[in-house]
Amino acid sequence: MTRRLLPQPTTRLRFREMTTSDLDEMAAMLGDPDVMAFYPAPKTRAESLEWIERMQERYARDGHALWVIETHDGEFVGDCGITWQSYNDTPVREVGYHVVRRFQRRGLATEAAGACVELVRREFAPTLLTAIIHPENAASRSVAEHLGMTHIDDDRAHPWIVRTVMGMTVEAADQPSR
Repeated sequence: MTRRLLPQPTTRLRFREMTTSDLDEMAAMLGDPDVMAFYPAPKTRAESLEWIERMQERYARDGHALWVIETHDGEFVGDCGITWQSYNDTPVREVGYHVVRRFQRRGLATEAAGACVELVRREFAPTLLTAIIHPENAASRSVAEHLGMTHIDDDRAHPWIVRTVMGMTVEAADQPSR
């Protein structure tokens, strides 16, 4: 059985696995045209349920996926996590994030994604970590840059767009000498 992982809580956020009880919040966020501006279209309620079910499959298979991010008081902020994606037919771990509109521009995506980088450092380093981004999504690119990522390639394997691949090598944390 795969060990299920969670990033450590941050100053303002905590992480948990998505469940079907998150459908109202996930459908509102994934159905928001502003949040989904760089996707082909906002997601329907049924597609949002499929999103949750896909994340649950990934928790079981990979031990990680996108997790719900919420305030320490339990207020829904969005999702963020580590998923397997590919660019130019090369499988890579990607950090992904979505934040509901009213919480955007507060550094929460960067904070959550930073906690995911630390999880990758603890569990998978050394490894390449990417963020695969619509080329016009300046906010998402800014998050990736704040994490220390740089433009490493362009993904030409996607059927409707050439996406920007940001990436960095995540090194293992220094181990104390024994």
